[in-house]
Amino acid sequence: MPTIRRLLTEQDFQEAVDRKLSVRIFRDNHMVDSSTCIIRFTDDTVITQKGVSELTYHPRSDSQFFELRK
Repeated sequence: MPTIRRLLTEQDFQEAVDRKLSVRIFRDNHMVDSSTCIIRFTDDTVITQKGVSELTYHPRSDSQFFELRK
């Protein structure tokens, strides 16, 4: 069964970038992205990549990020 952990701190986000962890992203109680990797983050924005040219920008204040471990 997969383990889900919310990413809250800078250290959590950095670990997700370093380990290329699969994440799920929710906004307004709806899943907007899943099985994607965080490639960069700032105080305001998290950038994820799902495919070769699929970059998505998520506002950090309006979104919830969850690490998905299998």
